[in-house]
Amino acid sequence: MVCGMEAIEPAYGTTTLLLIAAAAVALLLVLIIQVKLHAFVSLVLVSVLTALAAGIPVGDVPDALLYGFADTIGTVALLVGFGVMIGRLLEVTGGAQVLADTLISRFGERRAPFALGVAALLFGFPIFFDAGLVVFLPIILTVARRFGGSLLYYALPAAGAFAAMHALVPPHPGPVAAAELLGAPIGVTLLVGVPIAIVSWYFGAYLVSRVLAARFDVALPDLLFGEENGGRDDEAGGSGGTTTRTAPRFGIVLGLLLLPLVLISFNTVLTTLVSVGTIEEGETWSEFLLLLGDTTVALLITVLAAVLVLGRRDRSMADVSQILDQSLGPICSIILITGAGGMFGGVLELSGIGEALSGSLSDLGISLILQAFVISTLLRVAQGSATVALTTAAGLLAPAASAADLSDFQLTLLVMAIAAGATVLSHVNDSGFWLVSRFFGMDEKTTLRTWTVMETTLGTTAFAISAVLWVIVA
Repeated sequence: MVCGMEAIEPAYGTTTLLLIAAAAVALLLVLIIQVKLHAFVSLVLVSVLTALAAGIPVGDVPDALLYGFADTIGTVALLVGFGVMIGRLLEVTGGAQVLADTLISRFGERRAPFALGVAALLFGFPIFFDAGLVVFLPIILTVARRFGGSLLYYALPAAGAFAAMHALVPPHPGPVAAAELLGAPIGVTLLVGVPIAIVSWYFGAYLVSRVLAARFDVALPDLLFGEENGGRDDEAGGSGGTTTRTAPRFGIVLGLLLLPLVLISFNTVLTTLVSVGTIEEGETWSEFLLLLGDTTVALLITVLAAVLVLGRRDRSMADVSQILDQSLGPICSIILITGAGGMFGGVLELSGIGEALSGSLSDLGISLILQAFVISTLLRVAQGSATVALTTAAGLLAPAASAADLSDFQLTLLVMAIAAGATVLSHVNDSGFWLVSRFFGMDEKTTLRTWTVMETTLGTTAFAISAVLWVIVA
């Protein structure tokens, strides 16, 4: 089974494996940026070459390629597919415009990027980064279309907010797993994680995004939603001619956006309560709520609700189906490239690079909190997955943390430091890098100079806050 494939015994030492990883990333950048070879083809080609160079047996190479690809695309395809359906219905019916108008009327034009970021912080509490970004995308694009200027003014504050909440705040799986491995109480991790995430977002993402947006003029993409409809006419083509339509009320639009938020919160909160023993595992009622809160199921329910309350307000089901069908075509490239990014990261993981790196860094002669950040950062850079970097670093540091007899607050700061390291330097071996690149219509070079920079300042800020608090309580 591909999904159960384990890391292969490293064929080389740590130095050689790291050189292979560095060469693979460099080759990938040359192929995409200089040679202009399509990103999907480049990622698959470099994944094959990396697997062979790292000593993965030839017979195991196909399974190694599918390991990361299947795991990533299995989630991304469903999530992005349902997400763009919701977004397209919001756009065509004028729902996104209604929400954007209300948002701007409350905060004002000058504070539009800040308002988007604050809203994303609230939505990002229970919802994962990629799911939140997909659902929020039509709002970002609608606000950007209204006020003009670089898309980054509006996109990066929101994306950074989702990234901060996903990395630092329970009940997201990364900080929960790290807290369990280190023995940090989930409640304390939540209380500490929320303010660190908010402050890190403001200084490391929001303020930085203003600088980046001033330097890089990223045009509004039409890949997902095409021209704004605003609820005025039916572009599905089924009604024959122009039809005047009324936009949905703000309460309906807000309710649709809150629906996946509430459903997914069932899953994330209940999973945390089961893991700490508050709720007995296997309870029928909790299993049912967990199913409803599964990201895929929650988005499916939201699509059905959007069809009923938005699409079917003054359209036939045939027209609605055509709108949904038209939304899917442009995202094939996004799904395949994101899956191939997961493939590359999976090959690096299976090659044993992360394991070899962990072993060589286990006895660094530096403070525990700095060691946590450095190990997590190097693991993140080496194999791409933030979750793997976070859980591996936490497991590696668990014995040292236990021996140090740390307080609950100090253990939580270690979790924050590890999460910060797992956030920085998102690049071409991270599937999230490709998701952001394609959603916002940026080429790879621009994504490295914007998204990668912002992720790095976000993570570095979170670590700086944690380190200062560590020194104060030491």
